[in-house]
Amino acid sequence: MRVAEWLLDSPRLGDNQNIKHFAGRLLKQPAREGVVAAQSRLGQLMCRECGNARDRRIGHDLLRQAARAGDLRARQELGLSED
Repeated sequence: MRVAEWLLDSPRLGDNQNIKHFAGRLLKQPAREGVVAAQSRLGQLMCRECGNARDRRIGHDLLRQAARAGDLRARQELGLSED
């Protein structure tokens, strides 16, 4: 989880498609296990980077789960923020 976040947040590495794919694979299992931060980051990644509707739908589902659990970043991504 930490490695995936570091890769995605790295200015030099985070823009590389292969790095994003690898980070997504690292986030997949924690997201399945209910780790809210992993659901949020993977959901964002899938919504922004995936070209097919199925992956974007899964990304939105992950974001909704994270938002229900109180994740601010997921709420903002879904447009649910009160600010």
